[in-house]
Amino acid sequence: MSAPPIAAATRRHDLDWIRVGAFLLLILYHVGMFYVPWDWHVNSPRPVEALEPVMQLTNPWRLTLLFLVSGAATRFLFERFEAEGKGGARRFAGSRTLRLLPPLLFAMFVIVPPQSYYEVVEAARGLGVVDPAHSPWLADFWMKYATGTGGWCDADGCLTTPTWNHMWFVVYLLVYSLLLAILLPVLRRFLPVVQVGLERGLAGWGLVVWPVVWLLLIRWTLAPVFPITHDLTGDWYNHALSFSAFLFGFVSVRSEVLKAGYERLRRPALWLALLAWAGWATYAWSYRASDVAPPEALRAGMRLVYAIDQWAFIVAILGYGARYLNRGGPLLRYLTLGVFPFYIVHQTVIVVVAHHLAALSLPQPVEAGLVIAATFAGCLAAYEVARRLGRLGLLLGVRPVSRRRAGQRRLEEEPRQALGCAEP
Repeated sequence: MSAPPIAAATRRHDLDWIRVGAFLLLILYHVGMFYVPWDWHVNSPRPVEALEPVMQLTNPWRLTLLFLVSGAATRFLFERFEAEGKGGARRFAGSRTLRLLPPLLFAMFVIVPPQSYYEVVEAARGLGVVDPAHSPWLADFWMKYATGTGGWCDADGCLTTPTWNHMWFVVYLLVYSLLLAILLPVLRRFLPVVQVGLERGLAGWGLVVWPVVWLLLIRWTLAPVFPITHDLTGDWYNHALSFSAFLFGFVSVRSEVLKAGYERLRRPALWLALLAWAGWATYAWSYRASDVAPPEALRAGMRLVYAIDQWAFIVAILGYGARYLNRGGPLLRYLTLGVFPFYIVHQTVIVVVAHHLAALSLPQPVEAGLVIAATFAGCLAAYEVARRLGRLGLLLGVRPVSRRRAGQRRLEEEPRQALGCAEP
């Protein structure tokens, strides 16, 4: 059986906008993690319980959506390599490694350590250390961090270093991409058949029902046994969720039938998602105390509500994106290239700024506004610096663009700009 011809790569502006929006929303979510009374690297001394339902609005689906969109983008990238000649899977694996591994290592040893530093500072204060910064706990911090010899433990456990913290998403994306590269020589032969099968199986409300069944199945069977840890090796529920979303994005992105299905179901999916969120947020709020356990029947029923929440929001977002976010332009081009460095540095900026602002006892709305403003300013500064570093920009997730390639890109885009469909 010969492989089918690869379709010419096209740009899905709606998915670019959704990817940008999801990453920017993630920044706001992590600002919220400082204020909500959940365990995080650092926490506000003035927690805001009322934020919990707001955080639950995106908590079930935001990363699943990102893996789905990443899988879709991976499909276009692979097709580009295939169109350029032989060795598409091998070149794809090399490209993904070069794009993701340098920023991952740089982040683990340069960007992430301040997060661990302030996590240890706050843990030490919780143990009664008056001046943690000048205590033996934090002497030679980076060396202890890099060699895993810190011995930073409290009643909640020990901090294992070096760590990837929020960069777990990049770790998983790299691993999934390399696994896909192994499967691609065989998988690509069956992509048209798989796409047709998906279009038939997910026709009508099947686009909502069957993914919810899958999400319910893995939440019912795997989540109780393998809680999410982000440690890669034992995170099997998270892998079943994230890798399946990644693969689904990869195999389905070319389907105009499914795209039209998202668009058609966008309104009912949004109402369904909001109802599911209301139910899940009420449940989580009612049983937020650690000493209050829900009845087992209610817990089982809420697994279904959670699965509906997850997928219905994704269907609504993809549907509204397909309907209204189909234009590119300079802003989208700038943000599409910028979201990766934004992602790399944002959590460290939040942790450092929020920790120090908390000591000033400012009015909380002012403090939160300053944290958000400082985070976006820090992300923007990192992006602008990375753009000017040439090959070193890879450490912050910015791929250098040669003058020749930039000139070719401008020549290719001029006809498209005349038609109003320039690609970022």
